Amino acid sequence: MDFQVVVLAGGFSKTLVPLVSKEVPKVLLPVANRPVLSYVLELLEQNDLTNALPPESLFLLLLIEFFTVVEGESAALLISSWISSTFVDRLQVEVTAVPEDVGTAGALRAIDHRLTAKDILVLSGDLVSEIPPGAVAAAHRRHDAAVTAMLCSVPVSGPSESGSSGAKDKTKKAGRYNIVGLDPTKQFLLHIAAGAEMDKDIRVQKSILRAAGQMEIRADLMDAHMYAFKRSVLQEVLNQKENFQSLRRDVLPYLVRTQLRSELFLNGAQSDENGSGMDAVQNSKVLLSQLLANASTPSFHEMYALDSAESAPISRKTHKCCVYIANKSKYCARLNSIQAFSDINRDIVGDASHISGYNFSNHNNIIHPSAVLGSKTTVGPHCMVGEGSQMGDKCSVKKSVIGRHCRIGSNVKIVNSVVMNHVSIGDGCSIQGSIICSNVQLQERAVLKDCQVGASFVVTAGSEYKGESLAKKEKQ
Repeated sequence: MDFQVVVLAGGFSKTLVPLVSKEVPKVLLPVANRPVLSYVLELLEQNDLTNALPPESLFLLLLIEFFTVVEGESAALLISSWISSTFVDRLQVEVTAVPEDVGTAGALRAIDHRLTAKDILVLSGDLVSEIPPGAVAAAHRRHDAAVTAMLCSVPVSGPSESGSSGAKDKTKKAGRYNIVGLDPTKQFLLHIAAGAEMDKDIRVQKSILRAAGQMEIRADLMDAHMYAFKRSVLQEVLNQKENFQSLRRDVLPYLVRTQLRSELFLNGAQSDENGSGMDAVQNSKVLLSQLLANASTPSFHEMYALDSAESAPISRKTHKCCVYIANKSKYCARLNSIQAFSDINRDIVGDASHISGYNFSNHNNIIHPSAVLGSKTTVGPHCMVGEGSQMGDKCSVKKSVIGRHCRIGSNVKIVNSVVMNHVSIGDGCSIQGSIICSNVQLQERAVLKDCQVGASFVVTAGSEYKGESLAKKEKQ
């Protein structure tokens, strides 16, 4: 299969402050004590897409977007170092930094000269999924599509034991879902609008609706940011539409809108100098008979092009926008918000533990052999305690992930939370519905509820915070 694979890995995301930092780019944020990027790379490594390619021909690019050149180089080095140590002799990877704020479309535009395969598979580096990219690639090739987008069920934010209203009805908020229009076969994409556009009227091209016959409107599907593009089409759009910055918001909707207009391919071209309009009509009739002979149900794109040739001197060239709709039972989520970070960590040590790569105990949890637990300390199901971590007496851990080399005192309660590496937690602390970044120090009897604590922050003894984002002030 003549594919190139591009993994888009954003460097710094404002929506993930204070979790991200100069030391921890977005794709190195931990999910069950592994960088989230590892899930995409292992998915590619295990999938038949990569198995179908000889190792030397798999060209995997990690495009890192950064807000300054210096920080971009620093993050690129961090990611390159991690990949080199983790995937050595397993995947051929090239890390490339691109300018700040160019967006996903701009990132591909920046490496346009490196894209040479017939088709380009693009994945987001924050994707945690068990859906094989090869299935998307196969659907793309089967339809000879210009683009094939993977859609999956909208993830439901999990229950918050802390009782935070912030975790309720997350799926109903704008931006968490799309309005998607599908043809009756559910193979072709007729319309797509992001959640932010939901207040606007839905406008669908008449020609598309007329050609397809009817359209099914869905609001329960998420654009998983896994796309297969025909390279020639992608490059043409990126070159013609220099203002396009986003694949999801600009490139994909444009391709959907123009799939029956032919402007993308004809560009005002006239009919062949050696042929007449009647020749075009005659050729289309021959093509139609071939189509009907080879396929009982030709797509509406092909029928539209042939029907148009009957009344036009030149047949219209259409392009197909396809979808691959993942099975509801397959896990798929993106780490693109703080809520998603908490949800995915909970899922990967919970209901989706089968894609974690870990072996769970009979108690349905993971406690590293080198971890030390004090007397009467309990670690419940759907929990994880990392390498070298130590806990004092009478501690309680429920539905939480604790990182490596943490030092936790006695009488500490941790519920529905993520504690990263090298965290120090004093006696009598209570942590609920919170995210604690690496090297944080919680002094004794500190209470946190629904908080995010940035790296190396010190929470003073006896202090109480609810719904706060705590981080060290950046030095000017």
